[in-house]
Amino acid sequence: MINSRRIDQLRQIKTSIRGSDKYLIVGIDIAKHKHYAFFGNANGKSYLRSFSFDNNIGGLNNLLEKAASILKKHDLKEIVFGLESTANYHKPVAESLIRKGYTVVLVASVAIKRNRELLDGRWDKNDKKDAANIADLMAQGKCLYYDYPCASLKSIRSLLSLKRKLMKQKHAQKMRIRSNIVAPYFPEMDPFFGHIEEACLAMINVCLDPKKISEVDYPLFYKWVTPKPICLKQQKRVLQLWETAKHSIGCEVTEAVQFEACLMVEALNRTKTLLEMIDKKLAKERANFTDYEYLLTIPGFGPTIATMTLGAIGDPNRFENGRQVLKLAGLDLSASRSGQSSLNAKTRISKKGKTELRYALYHAALTASSRHKFMKNWFETKIKKREKEKGIGMKTRIKLSAKLLIIAWTLMKRQEPFDPAYLEV
Repeated sequence: MINSRRIDQLRQIKTSIRGSDKYLIVGIDIAKHKHYAFFGNANGKSYLRSFSFDNNIGGLNNLLEKAASILKKHDLKEIVFGLESTANYHKPVAESLIRKGYTVVLVASVAIKRNRELLDGRWDKNDKKDAANIADLMAQGKCLYYDYPCASLKSIRSLLSLKRKLMKQKHAQKMRIRSNIVAPYFPEMDPFFGHIEEACLAMINVCLDPKKISEVDYPLFYKWVTPKPICLKQQKRVLQLWETAKHSIGCEVTEAVQFEACLMVEALNRTKTLLEMIDKKLAKERANFTDYEYLLTIPGFGPTIATMTLGAIGDPNRFENGRQVLKLAGLDLSASRSGQSSLNAKTRISKKGKTELRYALYHAALTASSRHKFMKNWFETKIKKREKEKGIGMKTRIKLSAKLLIIAWTLMKRQEPFDPAYLEV
């Protein structure tokens, strides 16, 4: 209810603020320790060009007192605070103002950069002037909704962000082990790494030296590397790995090398444990949303992609139409059309959105178009008689990923499961 009211307020402000003299516009340039504010109205009148306040509760109270005095002095009706997204420094100020019931809007960094040049062609970067720049964009109605999600949605977004960082760390740790440990000391192990990773890591942790491994009986070696039951195919690979150690060309493994290898494996296992903990926490948080169950009914959507979509969209009512949803993932179409070249302009996706969401949706489209009956038929119909066209498969799957995002938004908005009829819309 609170977010719905804030969305309605923003829509009203964007349509009525231009040329209005009832709003006190407060543009805030966010910094780490001290912020700068500009007070004015939509007609270009400046009430206070520069007001600095500290990044603490006392500084925020000083800002509100100054805003209240200017509001009363000039007989204005409403205060609108606007700020730029600056790392995480803007969040305490913005969320404190929202909790106190004030209207807060977001101004895009790209718009601020371009508007700075319009205001003064030689205007360099300046915190005090940037506050006026933000206020000028607000006066034109060029502002965005400041998303203030509920605690569970905020937790999901935070956990997804942490998971992305840990996934990158996990990949980096694997590559370091393969490049710095496996390659010089047991290079013949590398082809096995992608198939029996857990066994390889267990072996590295216990004994990296191929010479010592070759001296150990196979039953003991098998017990080293397989603490958990494995399938017959993996068992054959473990046997091949043991036999390969007898003819290894690897360098001499010293005590220091073994110590380093153990530390690296331990760090990788710790990262895997943290990722498992995050997945459990995500499962607990997304259980608070009925939207999640509807997203799982979409072909190609598993727990990870459904959670990412839920975290990105959040409140589906904050989007007025499907075009805005596509912009969220950078799946909206754009082309450079000018003069005669516009006839041959190639339309491409803008890619100005959430990269991770776009990547996840493409993989959902790839899975759905390969395995799901309705999606497979839709995909084959679209590429019929165009099979030899270069890149047609990828282009069609990108179109399908955009359609999947619109379908996800629709299901969240209507609170209903997937229906194949949505593919024909």
